[in-house]
Amino acid sequence: MSSHSLEDLSVFVTVADCGSFTAAAERLAISKSQASKCVGRLERSLGARLLQRTTRRLRLTEAGGTLHQAARTALSSIEEAQAAVSADQMQPRGTLRISAPVSFGAIQLPQVIKQLTQRYPALHFDLVLDDDATDLVAEGIDVAIRIAERVPDSSAVFRRVGVQPRVTCASPAYLKAHGTPREPRDLPSHHCIIHSRLVDARRWAFAMPGSKREYVSVPGNIAVNSILALRSHALADLGVIQISKSIVVDDLRDGRLQELLRDYAVPPLTVFARYPARRLMPPKARVFIDALTEMLADRLVR
Repeated sequence: MSSHSLEDLSVFVTVADCGSFTAAAERLAISKSQASKCVGRLERSLGARLLQRTTRRLRLTEAGGTLHQAARTALSSIEEAQAAVSADQMQPRGTLRISAPVSFGAIQLPQVIKQLTQRYPALHFDLVLDDDATDLVAEGIDVAIRIAERVPDSSAVFRRVGVQPRVTCASPAYLKAHGTPREPRDLPSHHCIIHSRLVDARRWAFAMPGSKREYVSVPGNIAVNSILALRSHALADLGVIQISKSIVVDDLRDGRLQELLRDYAVPPLTVFARYPARRLMPPKARVFIDALTEMLADRLVR
């Protein structure tokens, strides 16, 4: 498309939106004759009349109505593409307000934020750590990190950024007192500490050898709504837990907790980044989500 064609199309859309050449010329900061010239040139190039001109008003012809609707969409896409290219050249700056679960914000986010503050000195962070769902618009949240067993409702704007591997574990003192489960079906005879925020919290899933999945109903004499509390209760020798491995990786390495049922993998949780519905994601949000995705992928490989 030539520069004249794009200019003529833009002028035509503005004239149709305003309903007159005079109003369109004022909006575009051009003369009325120039606006008329652009529309006339467009009509000649298409071989179709687009506007019915009367002494009082302009009216779109059938061809003009069809072109007007398609042209508005096309011009909007062009503007969005131009803005996206410009955004790529912008240095992320300002304050990024992030909502995240308490444990994720305390343990995982510092690494990402350290990397971004070193790379983008003009970028600042405001963390809102809360395990409850957040109203992004009401709370002024730019990005909300959520960890779930299932994909969020399709009406939400979200991006899958990674997974959280999980393990089944307990303290050595608990296992000494109650024995070590060898198979998932042994768990109902143990004290299992439940993470009450999960769907089907008392129904633990395991990937069996051969990729078959098995579900075990566990009794759960203790239920907590916090990942950090789940870890603390296991460290207090109170029972068996299923938990994100990143939360207990140091405990497993140092022997404070012991991984159980290694042959029966626990299905991972998925990490999502939710954000307000916008035509374009701000650069500060984009670089954060990209860095988080990279960090989670790196940890998964290791």
